[in-house]
Amino acid sequence: MGILVDGQWRDEELTSETGARGEFQRIESRFRDRITGDGSSGFKAEAGRYHLYVAHSCPWAHRTLIFRALKKLERAISVAYAIPGMRAQGWTYEANPAFPDCTRDTVNNFRHLREAYTATDASYTGKVTVPTLWDTKTRRVLNNESSEIIRMLNGEFRGIAGDDTDFYPPPLRAEIDRVNEFVYANVNNGVYRCGFARSQEAYEAAYDTLFQALDELEARLGRQRYLVGNRLTEADWRLFPTLVRFDVAYFSIFKCNKKRIADYPNLSNYMRELYAVPGIAATVKPRYYVIGYYSIAKLNPTGVIPKGVPLDLSAPHDRARLAA
Repeated sequence: MGILVDGQWRDEELTSETGARGEFQRIESRFRDRITGDGSSGFKAEAGRYHLYVAHSCPWAHRTLIFRALKKLERAISVAYAIPGMRAQGWTYEANPAFPDCTRDTVNNFRHLREAYTATDASYTGKVTVPTLWDTKTRRVLNNESSEIIRMLNGEFRGIAGDDTDFYPPPLRAEIDRVNEFVYANVNNGVYRCGFARSQEAYEAAYDTLFQALDELEARLGRQRYLVGNRLTEADWRLFPTLVRFDVAYFSIFKCNKKRIADYPNLSNYMRELYAVPGIAATVKPRYYVIGYYSIAKLNPTGVIPKGVPLDLSAPHDRARLAA
């Protein structure tokens, strides 16, 4: 997809993301400033100040769209949605009738996300990723780490958010953090460790770890309604984007083909329950997931995009059998 090197766009990849045994190792996000409710960070939570750059196909960006919807922040935080696919110039924002769920950037009129990065740091070197949170007052990228962005949306916009539900409540934080660490390492990033492995050894190790983790989550959800007891938390919303992409993309293009989520009764019913939460269905775009992942040239050099979307999220779920 390309990277920036000293502010110049190049059709290259970061060699540091491949380990000595061919394993995929994700690099840390670069921009890590934070919004605070009282402005003590230098970035105060304000309606209309912040702008998100996302892509429907990206699970990390999907997290931020979920929290924007859950917290009813749609009027407070604007969004630009990239057209799907790995483009030669990176994430691209334009009005395209073929993709009505995607929009041009109405805040900065950037056509490519890399423009936001070089506007922030003219000599930036590294990946250009979604989600990217932009501050319209200082005119710079504020943060591009999804786990931190969703915490800000959850906790720092009190009085601005239309819903004050706390998905990271203090009594549950230690357990949420533990579950998040397990899910991120083995599932969220685990599918990428399968798909981007450069050796058979690295792929098989990632594959085995992924399905051991899914088996464990399946068993956990057979005992309780949600990942952390009987209330929805951040942990559930961090797992959900991977689940909805699994059968339409990861199972095939990332070679995660031992079982589909549809083959896990608890995980599949749980996924459909989360999909039915008000506001969530509008953030889910399975056809864009197919287009996005199958446009990765190193995984699909022919560029042929599968026609089907083997996912039904509207079917009833059975999660009410477990106490809420």
